[in-house]
Amino acid sequence: MRVYGVTGWKNCGKTTLMERLVEEITGRGFSVSTVKHAHHATEIDHEGRDSYRHREAGAREVLVASPVRWALMHELRGVQEPPLTELLAKLSPVHLVLVEGYKRESHPKIEAHRAETGRPLLAFENPTVRAVASDATPEGLPVPVFDLNDTAAIADFILREVGL
Repeated sequence: MRVYGVTGWKNCGKTTLMERLVEEITGRGFSVSTVKHAHHATEIDHEGRDSYRHREAGAREVLVASPVRWALMHELRGVQEPPLTELLAKLSPVHLVLVEGYKRESHPKIEAHRAETGRPLLAFENPTVRAVASDATPEGLPVPVFDLNDTAAIADFILREVGL
C-alpha cells in the first residue's frame, strides 16, 4: 500500500486538509483509507452502549457490526501502542492510505502550517516532510510550498510522490 502523511502542530489544519484530500483523491477514482493518531485516550464508544459494557467487562476486542459499517475496538490493557506498520497491516488494500499525525515515523509527509500558531516549521528539521501546505509564504524551505487551501495542487503532488 502507498502511504502518505499529513503532519504538523496542533490547530494547524491537519484534519481539515485530510478531509479535503480524501474527498479530492476519491473523487479522482482512487480508494483511500485513513489512519489518525491521537496523543490521548480516544473514546469512540460511549458509556451505556452494549459494546462499551463488553469492553468494561474486560474484552480484549469488541467488533460492532451493522448493515452499514463495522468497527473493531482493541483494548491495549497496558500493552505498548503498536507501531504504525503493524496498524497499516490491519487495513484492507486501497490505492492510498493517508496518515494524520505520526510526525516521527519514516513515511513521507506534507506539513500543514498556519502562521497564527507561531509554531516552527517541522520541514526544517524533519527529512520525511516532502512539502509544506501553509497559509503564509515561509522562506528558505528545502521543500515545495503550497497554499494550504489549494487542495487540487496538494493532491497532485501527493499522487505524483506515490506513483499514482
